[in-house]
Amino acid sequence: MKRRVLLIGVGLIGGSLALAIKKEHDAVLIGYDLNPDHCMLAKRLEVIDDFTLDIKAEAEKADLIVLAAPVEETIKLLDEFEGFHFKPNVIITDAGSTKVQILKKAQRLNEHGIVFIGGHPMAGSHKTGVGSAKVHLFENAFYILTQLPETPPQKVDELKNWLRGTKANFLTMDADEHDAVTGVVSHFPHVVAASLVRQVENHAHRNELVNRLAAGGFRDITRIASSSPSMWRDIITQNRKTLLSLLDEWVKEMDGVRNLVADGDSESIYDYFSSAKRFRDSMPTGSKGAIRAFHDLYVDVADHVGVISHVTTLLAEEAISITNIRIIEAREDVYGVLRLSFHTDDDRYNAKACLENQGYEIYLTI
Repeated sequence: MKRRVLLIGVGLIGGSLALAIKKEHDAVLIGYDLNPDHCMLAKRLEVIDDFTLDIKAEAEKADLIVLAAPVEETIKLLDEFEGFHFKPNVIITDAGSTKVQILKKAQRLNEHGIVFIGGHPMAGSHKTGVGSAKVHLFENAFYILTQLPETPPQKVDELKNWLRGTKANFLTMDADEHDAVTGVVSHFPHVVAASLVRQVENHAHRNELVNRLAAGGFRDITRIASSSPSMWRDIITQNRKTLLSLLDEWVKEMDGVRNLVADGDSESIYDYFSSAKRFRDSMPTGSKGAIRAFHDLYVDVADHVGVISHVTTLLAEEAISITNIRIIEAREDVYGVLRLSFHTDDDRYNAKACLENQGYEIYLTI
């Protein structure tokens, strides 16, 4: 008899995990979502084999349960699970961005012999929904597993085997360490990005040029502020302690910057930016981190009819998929620049070679 996997939350992350599992395992994938339309689409796309409206009945038959729902919803589901009668060998995992509160809830399941192992696949896309699910979404990404002290090591290995189709890099850590690390490199930067956007918005109300000029580089460096508000509401609420500490550190950092600016010491200001550049340049490249990387290419284009369609046609002929395209209007030395975004760095470099062969001027950064 085929093993059964219950996917709760049929969206981009859940759908991509389902595809990765189907790739490597001859199992039956059953979906459940608060919006049944998501399940019907997933079935049509063959992301799942079928779906259910009775979560309890299906959960009690499952060998693996994947909670690919928002953090707050996951916590509610774990409460609900306490009344279920699971198979003795079942593994329950999640895909949430915070872990401390989830593991506290899961502790009660573990006390009843049910194995819960927290999961956080650290990859995503600017697109949402199961229609954007990709089997390779998590390839080379970090996939953090968080376990309780009593979790049998062989169960962690079993979960990794279930998820081997993701081709992710698995790391194990406890829930406190997970929330602290992701708070520093993911959650807090999202807070800063949102704050920068709000500050610019305040100035834009007083001067319309602010909004026009922010369409260039500022819009790029604050991309993460366009992430789901409901998702970030849950993350901030769940990781509040870590973020409060980081905000206190940030206030001290900004006080130091204010003093640098007030003193006007050019050497100290240079050292500040030099130190930041040195550490930033030392960060690893070519691997996926806590914040989704943007694989962008910039193309100088002349101002004539059909130039954009020519660029996209050249890439289509080479089977290179573009995830986003934008015309950048604000650049001093060139009239028109296209910013092309790709899913992987390989696609970006293949596109660069393709377009350069056709005489286009290409930049990896501007």
